Amino acid sequence: MKLEDIQNTPPKEKIPLDKVGIKGFKYPVTVLDKEKGFQHTVAEINLYVDLPAKFKGTHMSRFIEVINEFRGEIHIKNVMELLKRLKKKLSAKSAHMEMYFPYFLEKKAPISGISSLMEYQAFIIASYFRRKKDVIAGIEVPVMTLCPCSKIISKYSAHNQRGMVTIKVRFKNFIWLEELIEIAETSASSSVYPLLKRPDEKFVTEYAYNNPKFVEDVVREAAKKLLEHPEVTWFCVEAENFESIHAHNAYAYIEKFKI
Repeated sequence: MKLEDIQNTPPKEKIPLDKVGIKGFKYPVTVLDKEKGFQHTVAEINLYVDLPAKFKGTHMSRFIEVINEFRGEIHIKNVMELLKRLKKKLSAKSAHMEMYFPYFLEKKAPISGISSLMEYQAFIIASYFRRKKDVIAGIEVPVMTLCPCSKIISKYSAHNQRGMVTIKVRFKNFIWLEELIEIAETSASSSVYPLLKRPDEKFVTEYAYNNPKFVEDVVREAAKKLLEHPEVTWFCVEAENFESIHAHNAYAYIEKFKI
């Protein structure tokens, strides 16, 4: 039976579209892990191509076919190969991918040494257009900050809160997610942990008290480390505190190209 291909018919309004495709597709993937080599996780994937004015729509099934060709082996080193195949399969000029996934690391409590899994939210954003490549790797890292102002003006204590540091980078050859996580955590008042015993809680509380940071301090310190990193060519850092004594959050952002 021959079925009409409506997607290839001309649209009523002959206007080219920058991006068409699929969003929110969940798929098991394998990502690179610095210590273990690989880590299996589940990603939410968005895939797009451009659409010329002469076509009414794109072929959604072809996006899934390309993902299936990689059978879960999707990571930062082969994302361009995936986009090249997608571009070719859909006869497009450009192809784009956004991939968001939880990333887990073994993290030890600072005093007891008890190990537990810590979750971070990672992402890869990539584009391929006329042989021009663009890849951004990023991570969202939960941290703790203690307010320098509160510490100075308060007689007994200082307010602290969890926050989120988000780092995005462009790079020359390769960069580990673990490196970005370390930069974020060491730029805050303290790391946060999945499991703490009482001696650990005492240590974290006192460590943060001796290391007060505004959100502005956090992004400046992260920026300094990224400026010194030999692989990084561009970055942006944002820090948001989920304030414990205000009805609003505190926020800071910086973006830099490295020459």
